[in-house]
Amino acid sequence: MSTNKSAFPSDIEIAQQANMRPIKDIAENLGISEEQIELYGRYKAKLPLSLINEAKLAQSNLVLVTAITPTPAGEGKTTTSIGLNEGLNKRGKKAMAVLREPSLGPVFGIKGGAAGGGYAQVVPMEDINLHFTGDFSAIEKANNLLAALIDNNIQNKKFGLGIDPRTIVWKRVMDMNDRALRHIVIGIGGTANGIPREDGFNITAASEVMAILCMANDFEDLKARLGNIYVGNTFDGKAIYARDLKAENAMAILLKDAIKPNLVQTLENNPVIIHGGPFANIAQGTNTILATKMGLSLADYVVTEAGFGADLGAEKFIDIKCASSGLRPKAIVLVATIRALRHHGGAPAEEYNTPSMERVRNGFQNLAKHIENCKKYGYHPVVAINAFPSDTDEEVRFVQEQCEAAGCKAVVARGFAQGGNGMTELADAVIAEVESGRGQYKQIYDWNMSVKDKIATVAREIYGATDVKYSAEAASGLRKIEKLGLDKLPICMAKTQKSFSDDEKKLGRPEGFSITVRNFEFAAGAGFIIPILGQMMRMPGLPAIPASEGMTIDENGVISGLS
Repeated sequence: MSTNKSAFPSDIEIAQQANMRPIKDIAENLGISEEQIELYGRYKAKLPLSLINEAKLAQSNLVLVTAITPTPAGEGKTTTSIGLNEGLNKRGKKAMAVLREPSLGPVFGIKGGAAGGGYAQVVPMEDINLHFTGDFSAIEKANNLLAALIDNNIQNKKFGLGIDPRTIVWKRVMDMNDRALRHIVIGIGGTANGIPREDGFNITAASEVMAILCMANDFEDLKARLGNIYVGNTFDGKAIYARDLKAENAMAILLKDAIKPNLVQTLENNPVIIHGGPFANIAQGTNTILATKMGLSLADYVVTEAGFGADLGAEKFIDIKCASSGLRPKAIVLVATIRALRHHGGAPAEEYNTPSMERVRNGFQNLAKHIENCKKYGYHPVVAINAFPSDTDEEVRFVQEQCEAAGCKAVVARGFAQGGNGMTELADAVIAEVESGRGQYKQIYDWNMSVKDKIATVAREIYGATDVKYSAEAASGLRKIEKLGLDKLPICMAKTQKSFSDDEKKLGRPEGFSITVRNFEFAAGAGFIIPILGQMMRMPGLPAIPASEGMTIDENGVISGLS
């Protein structure tokens, strides 16, 4: 059904052959003068927040791209988002994509970058996947400044706040997979080196500073949210926040450029904003509110995405990002692959590419549940079947017929192989859905509900669970949240992305299961409560053979092996 991917050049080879235009030309096409942008070389630029036009936001069309429960390799949301942007532009729409920034950990680990793939990519690919414009570095420095201020305050007996080191929850971060730093001891080697205590590192994308940057509505809001970061308690039980350490202004200074969205382009020279990159399980998993508003201010169609499946990313997009910012999607695109349906139908990994109507038929129940969930958000999703060489006409036709019976159009998306030319049919379907006006935003729960009622609503309505259980540690954490007055915040469910349940082995559409809240965390600055289901990895490790081993750079600075 599609060109064999193995016959293709690699992603980086395609990107290096791109005919990029100077970014000032891309900006000019959006009505932005060269004097208004901050250039980072010829092909990247920062956009000033003054370009955001609140009056235009509701007039533009926001399209959310989400997915079914993914296989370990993912289902191609970013590739689909970029390809849809190309397709919309080919249909004469003033469109742009607004996406997250990649983290270096996955780039050098196993998953690779996040600039799309094949002929649906954002360029300059190497820059985007590596240091880009320094946003991750700024977030890392702001996070670690607060960590340094905490330990300095503990060390300072005369002016210290009396912070109990045993209660500190703030960790240092770095943008690399390094499992050896998950749990460490600091302050050893004598009194001049600080107070010994247990500590650890998270990856930068997992920092609350990242989540805050992505939730901030303006610079003043950024500072206020930074000040609201919970640090720990004093010895007499008083809660300590970053504002008590007078940290928020210094942290904001480090983020003064990082708060500005980044403008780049696709292989077909269409505009893309890339900004922010929070985790999709312990955080909201979507780009910054400011970037989305910037896109809506500059274009008529904005394609954005939310991490993992629609039970995680889309739910948080609706109940956290949209509820907080007032943003409202006009349509949802639900990405599926025949490979993933085979996976949910029982295929082992080595048979993902083996056609099987039986497995696709059984696995469709996963897609059916995601369609139902999108309807609960208020939308009839357009299903994008991201094409793979192993797809058969029979399998694709079955999915399209089942989607039609569910009231949704399913379209084969060939952006990877064909770029914008392979995405015009999907663009037509999205335009039709937007213009139908039937998408009506609905929150799954009211923020004013009790924490347990909010969790129960998501578990029942979105996951299909019959019951929610709480550990003793979770019960204690809930009491702390209520004591701190944070119980009216939205919930950001942290669970495996591999299943609707909290057990990654339960594939397809599990039924009759309960979920267990193991513990609670909260991001008071970002503005959400985090129920922890299972084990959440904040600092990934590298695989046995990391992707970095296959990368090279020659004497002219030409990189190969990056994906």
